Amino acid sequence: MTRLPFMRLCALALRQLLRDARASEVRVLFFALLVAVAASTAIGYFGARLNGAMQLRASEFLAADLVLQGSSAAQAAQIDAGTSRGLTHARVVEFTSVVAADAGIQLSSIKAIGPAYPLRGQLRSAATPYGSETPGGGPAAGEAWVEARLLAALGLTLGDSIDVGMKTLRMTRVLTYEPDRAGNFYSLTPRVLMNIADLDATGVIQPGSRVTYRDLWRGEPDTLVQYRQAVEKDLAANQRLLDTRDGNRQIGGALGRAERYLNMASLVAVLLAGVAVALSASRYAARRLDASALLRCLGLSRHQALGLYSLQLAMLGLVAALAGALLGWLAQLGLFALLQGLLPSTVPPGGIAPALAGIGTGLVALAGFALPPLAALGRVPPLRVLRRDLLPVPPSSWLVYGAALFALGLIMWRLSLDLLLTFALLGGGLIAALLLGGLLLLGLRSLRRLLIGSPLSWRLGLGQLLRHPLAAAGQALAFGLILLAMALVALLRAELLDNWQAQLPKDAPNHFALNILPDEREPFAQRLREVNATSAPLYPVIPGRLTHINDQPVQQLVSKESTGDRAVQRDLSLTWAAELPQGNALSQGDWWQTPPPTDGPPAVSVEAELAASLKL
Repeated sequence: MTRLPFMRLCALALRQLLRDARASEVRVLFFALLVAVAASTAIGYFGARLNGAMQLRASEFLAADLVLQGSSAAQAAQIDAGTSRGLTHARVVEFTSVVAADAGIQLSSIKAIGPAYPLRGQLRSAATPYGSETPGGGPAAGEAWVEARLLAALGLTLGDSIDVGMKTLRMTRVLTYEPDRAGNFYSLTPRVLMNIADLDATGVIQPGSRVTYRDLWRGEPDTLVQYRQAVEKDLAANQRLLDTRDGNRQIGGALGRAERYLNMASLVAVLLAGVAVALSASRYAARRLDASALLRCLGLSRHQALGLYSLQLAMLGLVAALAGALLGWLAQLGLFALLQGLLPSTVPPGGIAPALAGIGTGLVALAGFALPPLAALGRVPPLRVLRRDLLPVPPSSWLVYGAALFALGLIMWRLSLDLLLTFALLGGGLIAALLLGGLLLLGLRSLRRLLIGSPLSWRLGLGQLLRHPLAAAGQALAFGLILLAMALVALLRAELLDNWQAQLPKDAPNHFALNILPDEREPFAQRLREVNATSAPLYPVIPGRLTHINDQPVQQLVSKESTGDRAVQRDLSLTWAAELPQGNALSQGDWWQTPPPTDGPPAVSVEAELAASLKL
């Protein structure tokens, strides 16, 4: 036997592939891979670019890459840990206070900012109320930027002065946009932006004042991770570190569910392409048995014959994968163009990773579904040139189905990145395949008996199925499972939309009232009844902090991984009522007595999920 050099073998494989390019099975192989790679690449780019856009938007929502937030000022060591690492720092102090003017007073949300604020995004302001916006800048010392509704509430104009505590500030611009405007109840009051250099002169912040201190940080991701690790272990009970994942939790969850749904749709496309690849590869191998036998007669070894056809398959797969990646990239560009009005204005390019992942998905599908049928070409006996009835020894069924399952598992894991979901889908698919395959074989055997007395046309039409029952059952099962997967994707789509809509109840409130004084409570409730408003009962709220459970510090009882960790890292909203509020139900214990007993500590009720996370 002669041993061809590798380059000669590659040249021979290329010549044969070009010669067979018009064969139907080669075209089916090419376009099946093209569709699989294009679908996987397009969905990969769409998810990656959308996720990148949301991350950028989330950074803007925080006005920084990382935020150290607490109800007390950060320690000097915590600031030094960031500045010594070269991170850019900005300080923000937020509180609620009364703004006074000659015409009256108005409860307002006041934010004191440093010169570097914001580190992400831009402030926007206007020279006149409801005028054109101008990005950038910030109030200088002695100045204040206010929202237009504060001017309307107090009957003032720009250039007038307001008093914040003991400090008089001159209003110079109308504040129109803050990147990190918080979405809590206290953000509903008119906004005042002042320079942090004037904060001490106001004298507003006193012991016990409700204040939020936010230290903003911007820098390289690795440096931010080092800073987080340096300060996280020494955080006070009232301090938290926020990044884009914490500040964008709801958007991130919705995006994750949408990305998983898109990956499921991509999996269906890859499955369909895989079935087409397996069927066309079987036909491709069957048509090249004679050519393989002739090459064996001309001196090619068994391994070289197998290598020749594997090289042809690799060349075909590489061209189809590259074309599919280009098509998928163009498809996602068109998709973003169609959704331009619904998406953020700045969308990152996505890089080359989704294209490489799509190409890898196509090549893995090709190897898993096409190589097992081609393995027979290496075992064709040279004597087949004289005796056409000689067939190669078929590959082991374990090899054929094992390779396909392994490739399918790799693709599932790549698309879902969830081993539990991958094993669940593979296990459920195997069980369904075994059950349905057994029913199909029983049905074909029953069909053979029914066709004994049937007309000739029926026996001729169904004879091919009965002649190769395993192949017929396999093909029917493959397409049946694909149709089942498509139906599953359609079902998940409806459920996904329903879950998104169900996150907001139909009777969710759209107006909130707070800071109602005791003597205003009854007139306010009467006014609600007059306008037929559906409202929750009025109840008092006061901030408090959980410090001990059974005389033990709560920090020692609640781990960082527990869902109750956030409850001990912030102020809790405490309220009280003599009767159990409507819509609430007791899961354990009894409602307290009225009046409460004098012996023993006062009673308290805790929400069920919070009690479980705190192990109460």
